[in-house]
Amino acid sequence: MLKLIFSGIGLGIVLSFLTGPAFFALIKISIEKGFRAGVFLALGIVVSDAIYLFITLFGSSFLNFENQYRIPIGITGSLILLGIGSFYLFKKVKINYQEITCPKKSLGYFLKGFFMCIFNPFILLYWISVTSGIYSLNGSVKHAELLPFFGSILLTLFGMDVLKAYFAYRLRYRITEKSIQRLNRIAGTIIIIFAFRLIYNLIFTQSLI
Repeated sequence: MLKLIFSGIGLGIVLSFLTGPAFFALIKISIEKGFRAGVFLALGIVVSDAIYLFITLFGSSFLNFENQYRIPIGITGSLILLGIGSFYLFKKVKINYQEITCPKKSLGYFLKGFFMCIFNPFILLYWISVTSGIYSLNGSVKHAELLPFFGSILLTLFGMDVLKAYFAYRLRYRITEKSIQRLNRIAGTIIIIFAFRLIYNLIFTQSLI
């Protein structure tokens, strides 16, 4: 049990260094809206990861459904990502150093992180790749034995995201509006490119990558 947990923590630390749209959104929101907003965004991200991981491990029937309707699901998710990216790209930045204290606003950042990832079909493919890699290393492993392993991965990913939010928050007074505007444009451009890539691959290559 402990070996699985420590292995999951190690893999979670490695996976936390992978960058993508959610990474830039986490840093940007932590700088603009404070540590609490960053934590709730990270919580939404990890909940979407947990759902996709659960589907990967136990939802073979859902995977068949997803494969059948992969193109419309993928295009819908890509359009949502495109809208998010466009918002970041053209949004004008004005720094407000007041931290988020309203529960409704905190819930909004949770939902932003959740929907940013849950409508990204690449996340499902990502977790399928991780789980298939684990099974290939040990084909006799059971689902119940993998629960502490993947649970420790998710907790580690969340913990690392909280650390990213904390350091972005602590350094935010050294960051100018121009720097945040540049970060917005980088994040928005990455999300838009990723969305167009998904649409192209789904239509012309019938795959997600």
